Amino acid sequence: MATKIRPLHDKVLVERLESQEKTAGGIVLPDTAKEKPTEGRVVAVGAGKVSDKGDRVAPAVKAGDKVLFGSFAGTTVREQGKEYLILDEHDLLGVVDDAPWGGGGKAPAKASAPAKVPAKKK
Repeated sequence: MATKIRPLHDKVLVERLESQEKTAGGIVLPDTAKEKPTEGRVVAVGAGKVSDKGDRVAPAVKAGDKVLFGSFAGTTVREQGKEYLILDEHDLLGVVDDAPWGGGGKAPAKASAPAKVPAKKK
């Protein structure tokens, strides 16, 4: 995905992922009933935000990450017939891990019972 757009500072260039054509029950959705997708793939990231001390803070995402963002977040831009979003890094809600759950088929370990705290003496 070569693009001529290079985000600056803490901006992130995201390509929206296609919304689902069918519901979980198998109903095919017409284009007018589809919502804007709130998932996308990071195409490029800026160098990071400059802190108050003058240090550059590296972005938490990288090109290729699958991310979640708000429905109305960012600025839409078009280039080479594709639609992209330019978002502030803080507009990203999270990163989606595409890898299968790494539990090896086992359920997550149960949290141990909290340790008893001795009562304070008065």
